[in-house]
Amino acid sequence: MPEFAAATVRMRTPEDAVALPVRSSVDLRGWAAEAARGLVGPDDDVPKLFDALAAELREAAADSHERGPIAALSYVPEPRLGELARIELSALVADDTYPAMTVDLLQRYLAAPTPVSYRPPEAELRTLPAGPAVRVRHAYVQDVGRDGLGTVLETCAYGIRADETWGLVLLTSWRALAHTDALCELTDELAETVRVTS
Repeated sequence: MPEFAAATVRMRTPEDAVALPVRSSVDLRGWAAEAARGLVGPDDDVPKLFDALAAELREAAADSHERGPIAALSYVPEPRLGELARIELSALVADDTYPAMTVDLLQRYLAAPTPVSYRPPEAELRTLPAGPAVRVRHAYVQDVGRDGLGTVLETCAYGIRADETWGLVLLTSWRALAHTDALCELTDELAETVRVTS
C-alpha cells in the first residue's frame, strides 16, 4: 500500500461547492439530479436550468473520476451560470524514478511549460499547515480549432510535501477569466485548510 493510504487528508469544502463522487460508485444520473436540485432549490421551476446543471455536474463527476483524486469539488456559486471552477485534491507518491518527495520535485511537476501553455507558469514557495509547498499559476490553451483559436484554461495549484514519500496536489481550474483573482484567493484559502493526520 502507498504510504499515504494510512493517512487521513482533510480540506474545508467551500460554500457553494458540491462534492463530486469520485471515490465511490454511484448512479451519476441520479446523483447529478439530486445535486442540481439542491443547488437550484425545490421551488425553482426552470426545467432547462435544472437539466443543464444536472448534465454539467454529471460530466464534471465523470471527468474528475478519471483522474482518481482523493476529493473533487464543483464550485457553483451561481447555479444559473453552471460550474465556475473545479477543485481537485490528489496524492502523488514517490517511486523508483523519484524515490523522495520534495518541494522542488513538486515545482518541476506543476510548473513545467507544455506545448499548450498560454504563458509561462508562475511559481512561489509557501509554508502551509500540512507542510512545505509550492504555489503555481498556469494557463493553457485547449480545444484549438482549425482557425488556431482555443479556450484558455487557468489553474492555481499547490504542491504540498506531506512527507518524504508522498505529497498532495490541490488544483483549481477554470475558464471564466474574469474570476481569476477570486479563484486564486479561494485556492489560497483552501490550501491553508488542508490537514494530514496519521
